[in-house]
Amino acid sequence: MLITISGDDRPGLTARITTILAEHEINVLDIGQAVIHDTLSMGVLVEIPEQKHRSRVQEAVEVFVGDQGLRARFGTISAASYEQWVQAQGRARYIITLLARKITASQLARVTGVVSRHQMNIDSINRLSGRIPLGDVPALSKACVEFSVRGPLADAPAFRRELLKVASALEVDLAFQKDSMYRRNRRLVVFDMDSTLIEAEVIDELAKTAGAGEQVAEITERAMCGELDFSESFRLRVALLRGLTEDVLGDLAKRLVITEGAEHLISTLRALGYKTAILSGGFTFFAQHLQNKLGIDYIYANELDIVDGIVTGEVSGIIVDGARKAQLLCQLADEEGIDLQQVIAVGDGANDLPMLSIAGLGIAYRAKPLVKQSAEQSISTLGLDAILYLLGISDRDQHPALGQL
Repeated sequence: MLITISGDDRPGLTARITTILAEHEINVLDIGQAVIHDTLSMGVLVEIPEQKHRSRVQEAVEVFVGDQGLRARFGTISAASYEQWVQAQGRARYIITLLARKITASQLARVTGVVSRHQMNIDSINRLSGRIPLGDVPALSKACVEFSVRGPLADAPAFRRELLKVASALEVDLAFQKDSMYRRNRRLVVFDMDSTLIEAEVIDELAKTAGAGEQVAEITERAMCGELDFSESFRLRVALLRGLTEDVLGDLAKRLVITEGAEHLISTLRALGYKTAILSGGFTFFAQHLQNKLGIDYIYANELDIVDGIVTGEVSGIIVDGARKAQLLCQLADEEGIDLQQVIAVGDGANDLPMLSIAGLGIAYRAKPLVKQSAEQSISTLGLDAILYLLGISDRDQHPALGQL
């Protein structure tokens, strides 16, 4: 028998209902409960051996809910139907995460429409973000709803394409992941630096000071879009920085703008025991500045040659290009003793694609079109801390002091 109960929530209801079932020595096969705006919705699937016994259980529940001003429904579940439900437990389960500044009915309708067209079932929908005020939303507000869906997915690429189409049309982000044991068990997050952790391409800013801004910006854009080999283009750009003083670098480091949500994300990851790393095609000078400011565990970037306080226009050591980033990611995972599935990689440029493709969770953040199309996940609407939602971490988990969200 499936018992469903709804009505105004108050403390002790679940305890009393389950006590009634216990008094009749009932086996509970499944149970679920949700409270939305102080309204309870509860379902209990129970095993009752005899019809006569069933009547007594139903009567006892009806008396209680009547006294409490609640509503109850009782449905019979056949043995065949129950067995079919049991057999379905091995079906693949997926998580769809909707990210926006504010959730609308249109967004939910479009997403659930895609799920329906692909013959999948929605098991649950949960809000991970905090409570949203009425009226105009704050400029940096965050809204997130997570769908748990289940069923055989005949055409996963087509499903993803439809979600991306919806995301583009509604100017929201939609992440689609398989619900595996690794999702809540990531241990290492590696970041690109320029235009990911900071809102600038450092080499472009330095070039402006050196009077070569337009030349370097053009080369940078072509490299990030995959039109030029990164290492070759990098040496061309660095050569144009010859003559800058170390003081100029220090002044720029102090003026760097941290990307929205980066500080909150990294402090939360650190509190949860994650390791973090910068794998950058930029310069160690600036990566070290961010390491000190944000508490990053590892940094790997390019060493800009400075002699007597003057930039020589050359770099030393191995250039950190796309292939090198992927190699370093594997190296860090090995040093930490974790599987690649436990690594998250975040970046925006074409040279980030190799590491995004081998990480368990690769995220293109406010990325170039080529990168956004190629990466498994993409975030463009919210700040970097939206990554926490992709891990299933709610605002309540991040801010326990806020209480029930």
